[in-house]
Amino acid sequence: MRSLLLKIIAASVVIALVLIAGIRLGSDPGLLPAPLRGLTDHGTSSTWNQAVGLVKRDYYRPVSSAEIQNAGISGVVSHLHDRFSNYFDPAEYKAFQAGQNPHFSGIGLNVEFSRDGLKIDRVIEGTPAQKAGLKVGETIVAVNGKSLKGSRVENSTALIKGKIGTPVEITVRAKDGSLRKLEVMRAAIVSSAAASEVVTGPGGRKIGIVYLAGFVEGAGAQVAAEVASVRKKGAQAIILDLRGNGGGLLNEAVSVSSVFIANGTIVSTRGRNRAPQVYKANGRAIPSNIPVVVLVDRGSASASEIVAGAIVDRHRGIAVGSRTFGKGVFQEVTELNNGGALDITVGEFFTPTGRNLGGGGVNTGAGITPNIKVPTSAGENAALKAAVAAAAARVK
Repeated sequence: MRSLLLKIIAASVVIALVLIAGIRLGSDPGLLPAPLRGLTDHGTSSTWNQAVGLVKRDYYRPVSSAEIQNAGISGVVSHLHDRFSNYFDPAEYKAFQAGQNPHFSGIGLNVEFSRDGLKIDRVIEGTPAQKAGLKVGETIVAVNGKSLKGSRVENSTALIKGKIGTPVEITVRAKDGSLRKLEVMRAAIVSSAAASEVVTGPGGRKIGIVYLAGFVEGAGAQVAAEVASVRKKGAQAIILDLRGNGGGLLNEAVSVSSVFIANGTIVSTRGRNRAPQVYKANGRAIPSNIPVVVLVDRGSASASEIVAGAIVDRHRGIAVGSRTFGKGVFQEVTELNNGGALDITVGEFFTPTGRNLGGGGVNTGAGITPNIKVPTSAGENAALKAAVAAAAARVK
């Protein structure tokens, strides 16, 4: 049911802070991006410059300063051993920025997180993806030769998006494990992050279901509009379906939460080099007597966990489904003077009761355990059916 309503996941960015690392990139300080200059001691700088000088002078082929710079920054980020942190070279950063816009060019897929890449959840009819023969259940494991293993959904989908009419090479793993490479032409894809419907639950109760694919720009307004739509159709309770939603913008997580929570804390953040911050509801919530159920699974992460955590901790509703991902850290994209960007982890977020859902640092933690547990193995319809029954039971 969900896959028939949702559009392609619109990529989004999550918030984060600035990398603090000791490395000099290039044979002179001018090659180092401004946020990283002056962070190394003289001995390290001298050794780095010596090595770079030898490569530029003696290597069998010319190596540009840009190549060395990109490789050096990538090496720093890789050394962090943090799957949530990334360095985007200038070309990748442009693709990443394009992916933040819900009106973008892509190939027409609805995808969800997989350890090896992007698992295809839906192929939109009439799009380049369908014409290329992509199938539900297959996994995109690389884009333009770059492995997607361990990458966040928004980072991976950003690589697929780009200028309309340009090709993108994707490596696809079929259900039988075989691999194939496809060149697919990008096209205009108009995406809405949210969709809704009204169903009849036990006792004849009308239940509004709002599906949210990603916390992209405008997601809060879209959810508010969908909630208003189902209420006009007679919905007596609301289910917010966040299954497979890997997160996105922090401010949109606060905005979505504020559709259901009238006031008070939604989430708080702390970082080693940042003052603690408390984000509160914006005061535009639906009446508190309308029951709310949030539907989650292992693919619900980051901003999804912020929303689910706020609804549960503030006793505004219950969670149904399976345990969430368990991410307790946040990131920020910081543009560098070479046209690239750093997207790194430097803080943790906490639910209204002070819970951190991670496992310490960037490790996966306990996440949110639903009030009503429905194992993923029971199937998508089983979890939705349980959520509808729970919502109906809460209608007075």
